[in-house]
Amino acid sequence: MKKRDTVFIGFMLFALFFGAGNLIYPVSLGMEAGTSYWPAIIGFVLTGVGLPIITVAAISLVKNGAIELAGRVHPMFAIIFTSIIYLAIGPFFGIPRAANVGFEMGIAPWTGGITATGLLLFTIVFFILVFITSLNPSKLVDTVGQYLTPVLFIAIIGLVIGSFFLLDGQAQPPAEKYSSQPFSSGFIEGYLTMDAIAALAFGIIVITALRERGVTSPKEITYRSVQAGLVTAAGLTAVYICIGWIGTKMASEGTYESGSMVLSAAADLMYGNIGTLLIGVIVLLACFTTCVGLTVACGQFFSKRFSRFSYKAVITFITIVSFAISNLGLNEIIAYSVPVLVFLYPIAIVLVILTFIGRFFSHSPYIYRGVVFLTAVVSLYDGLVEFGLPMSFAEPFITSLPFAEFSLGWIIPALIGGLAGWVISFFKAPRTSERYQN
Repeated sequence: MKKRDTVFIGFMLFALFFGAGNLIYPVSLGMEAGTSYWPAIIGFVLTGVGLPIITVAAISLVKNGAIELAGRVHPMFAIIFTSIIYLAIGPFFGIPRAANVGFEMGIAPWTGGITATGLLLFTIVFFILVFITSLNPSKLVDTVGQYLTPVLFIAIIGLVIGSFFLLDGQAQPPAEKYSSQPFSSGFIEGYLTMDAIAALAFGIIVITALRERGVTSPKEITYRSVQAGLVTAAGLTAVYICIGWIGTKMASEGTYESGSMVLSAAADLMYGNIGTLLIGVIVLLACFTTCVGLTVACGQFFSKRFSRFSYKAVITFITIVSFAISNLGLNEIIAYSVPVLVFLYPIAIVLVILTFIGRFFSHSPYIYRGVVFLTAVVSLYDGLVEFGLPMSFAEPFITSLPFAEFSLGWIIPALIGGLAGWVISFFKAPRTSERYQN
């Protein structure tokens, strides 16, 4: 396998991760962090870039991707949890959200605004192209890594270079949450990209691409995955820092409701209508590559786990469902999907952590179950609260947990669950855990 193949796989992974949200969140952080920008963006990069790349590395350590990670808890849990993950980041949320953002920022400014008819026509064309591109996953590295990603890079570079010469705004005093704890606030903001969950799906795409290029040794797969991940990490880090810096300059230009509005205003200030077109190209490419990656990941997962369904049949179903949900509108999609992601994210994080440290306790299923169960209890509470359900009976306990104010209340329960599982494992036959080792 040639070195350039590793670079192209890294480019592909960058494009798969880099959706519209990855443009918007750093800009919002830059505006709010102001003069505290650097510690805030460093925290953001650690979780927004570090966690996804670590997750890809974790996937490379197992043979069957996310299903094997979750299978160390229980085989039935593996099927249910992993299916929910793929459906959430795929047709039920991730893909429709990206399609909507692509329409709102890339097409609507040129067609008289956001309308149901405009969205319908756009999504018809958009998902036909997603379906066609997803039909041949073996060509994904060539299509995305060699062609679409460089175009995306060039468009982003044009935006960034213009910001250094054409934007005169100055960084403002930081907002309240960034004035006292800029690093930790940026650290938590990095979770919003949700890329650590997406990495559970994208990791297997990287491994598949490596195997198609003749890499078969488990150690070499891990090594090459880490190399490709470093290429991705370098690209994401550079883009986040530069895009976030635009936010700091735009803070003195006015008040904006979202990161997308900041970017649109910045592009208009720099280049006028050409700037609006540039933003449109960036967002459309970012959304399209993410949707293709998620469609391929879902197609490969479900066709492999449920062999009665072919890959083509699965991606047909994925694109049809994604098309239908996309036309509900962005606000509706976010309203029902965010609570699910709030529930899933901590569980995904602890599974990745356990993958790296599991060899120290022979991947005991009891430790996995203890950690995941108590993590799930807390994250379920957070998800139900996000959904708007009254949880007053549990609120005093959950909110008193350490780190609860940062939505990290699950950390201590996870440690307690792991300790309980470790104790239980002493009373069980050691052979029980052998099935769960790599």
